[in-house]
Amino acid sequence: MNTAQNVRSFQPTKALLCLGAAALFWFLNALNKPGYTLNVEYPVRFVYDDSLFIPTLPLPHAVRVNVSSDGWGLLRHSWLPFRVEPVDYIVANPLRETVINTSSLAAALAEQVKKLHVNYVVADTLAMSFDRRMTKTVRLVPDSLHLNLAPRFMVSSVINMTPRTIEINGPAKLVRGLPDTVWVKIPRKRISDNYDEEIPLTQLRHPLLHTSADRVAVSFEVGELLSPQ
Repeated sequence: MNTAQNVRSFQPTKALLCLGAAALFWFLNALNKPGYTLNVEYPVRFVYDDSLFIPTLPLPHAVRVNVSSDGWGLLRHSWLPFRVEPVDYIVANPLRETVINTSSLAAALAEQVKKLHVNYVVADTLAMSFDRRMTKTVRLVPDSLHLNLAPRFMVSSVINMTPRTIEINGPAKLVRGLPDTVWVKIPRKRISDNYDEEIPLTQLRHPLLHTSADRVAVSFEVGELLSPQ
């Protein structure tokens, strides 16, 4: 009789609630303990004189940092976005510095992140490369010798181009290799009427070069040669 009453008095829901409460208490107590580590992405801003120097390799916008704290501190940064101001990394001599100094970067991070202990910077791609910034003026000239006109048609006016020159800015090693004159080809075939179009300057496209214009407006008149009467 007592055994039957004990079976009827057992309630699985209450048992599960007690087990869940015990697990939650253990979890919250564990979060208070120090010594947890986590890799986080930390934004970094490279400080250098960009009027004189230009990076020839992409600079990282963030670095991976190994940090330690109690469970609450790391839980906050793992569940919520790691939103902080970028740390400044000063590049004192861009032409000589070829790698990011992880010790200096970790020290700068430690000054900015007070609630976390910065252990080290995880070494991913830490190479740097800079060159002197240079600007060159290039003349644009229409390639009139290779105009593709319809039979019996000819150019009957001056070939107008806007702009006539462009400025190209970028690493000195690249800019020095650019020609002084760029010939602009007219892509249309069998031209038989007046021409007025914008032509992209595809021959000057490069991820490290910045041009004052990426298109040139070309216009000219076309006339038909009449047969003699």
